[in-house]
Amino acid sequence: MIERLNDIKKRIINAALSCGRNPEEIKVVAVSKTMPIEKVKEAINAGAVIFGENYIQESREKITELSAYPVSWHFIGHLQSNKAKYAVKYFDVIHTVDSLKLAAIINREAVKIGKVQDILIQVNTGMESSKSGTLSDETLDLVKKISVFTNLRIDGLMTIPPLYNEPERVAPYFSMLRELRDSIKSENISNVYMDELSMGMTGDFEVAIKEGATIVRIGTAIFGKRK
Repeated sequence: MIERLNDIKKRIINAALSCGRNPEEIKVVAVSKTMPIEKVKEAINAGAVIFGENYIQESREKITELSAYPVSWHFIGHLQSNKAKYAVKYFDVIHTVDSLKLAAIINREAVKIGKVQDILIQVNTGMESSKSGTLSDETLDLVKKISVFTNLRIDGLMTIPPLYNEPERVAPYFSMLRELRDSIKSENISNVYMDELSMGMTGDFEVAIKEGATIVRIGTAIFGKRK
């Protein structure tokens, strides 16, 4: 696993330098969903410091058991309203906020435990009915409405683009997210930071980096194929 992580780091460095970016700006979320605790420990020992989980029940057990390790946990799956309190309790960043209702519930749970919850707004750049996320032209309005919540901090945007075999074909969806982020940032909305762009996975993270990604979510290239 050390070799895999080192290979990813090299590829990130090369992709960043090829477009004049600082590789230090890019964080790797090791997508550990469905992976047993021993595999996650192996990744920690290999140098992974941020882990992404999709399922609340599974992740609660992992995070509790691995609480002694100095790692950060990001929730990257679809979040059901009734699981929001667990997401707030266990996760440093929630990538998948896509409605005012969900944001209000997350804020309410954060207030209860005195936490300011970092979130990203999920945008459905491909306008696919099978995927969650707010639509691009509705994102600014949603951000403005969420910005009033005292216990949420909007760090940026996240997207899962349409799946193509050719990575270059997803570039327009990544550039769309970057342009949307820049447009929202220029509004200088209070409590909205827009520093992060969570986009790019194992098959297309180099393209995402060239389009401005600051967070790439990588599973298969770190852990191998899931069963």
